[in-house]
Amino acid sequence: MATDVREPATAVPPLRHGDRLTRAEFERRWAAMPDLKRAELLDGRVYLMPPVSRSHGDLHADLSFVIGFYRWKTPGVASSIEASVRFDDESMPQPDIHLRVTRAGSSRVDDDDILSGPPELVAEVSRSSVGYDLGYKKSLYREKGVREYVVWRVDDGAVDWFALRPTGYEPLPVGADGVVRSEVFPGLWLDPAALVAGDGPALLRAAQLGHGSPEHAAFVRRLAAGG
Repeated sequence: MATDVREPATAVPPLRHGDRLTRAEFERRWAAMPDLKRAELLDGRVYLMPPVSRSHGDLHADLSFVIGFYRWKTPGVASSIEASVRFDDESMPQPDIHLRVTRAGSSRVDDDDILSGPPELVAEVSRSSVGYDLGYKKSLYREKGVREYVVWRVDDGAVDWFALRPTGYEPLPVGADGVVRSEVFPGLWLDPAALVAGDGPALLRAAQLGHGSPEHAAFVRRLAAGG
């Protein structure tokens, strides 16, 4: 049964799915459970995720390759896999992948090596969690100011790439060449059909064309100048 705990107790009870906690108490309990790898706090409620399957991990690696490759080609940005993010006193999600600007961006790394503030881009590989990722988490990311949100709906064979607008998230268009182009990270190009099909050469080709684009070169210069 879920409980509602707003004041830390002397003992350290375990995290339980559905508990209502402050972020400080959530972190205290998690620190006392070194074997627990995946947990989130969303608007004060604890969510415990099952272990990642081998097949899910394979798909995760494909999407993280595209974002990681962009990071290598773009000094001034950083990405992580399954890193926790402190949003506020009631929310600490653990997105599959994030990409952020390291200088003058919307997030920072705290002294304990935990990220605080919204990364510019968050991506989720979604199979059994489609409703969760496109419902509750999408609303949270929108509210906290994540500027682009990517959801790979594995069983649907589809990729949603949302950009934050004044009215909420809106999908980015797929170009005539079948490629989606990030607005926040110029030169970050994704071929959704290639991702879904597991077509590595096509995925790599789109990524390399993005890295070679004039807009990516201009973005790299802007980051180097501290902008």
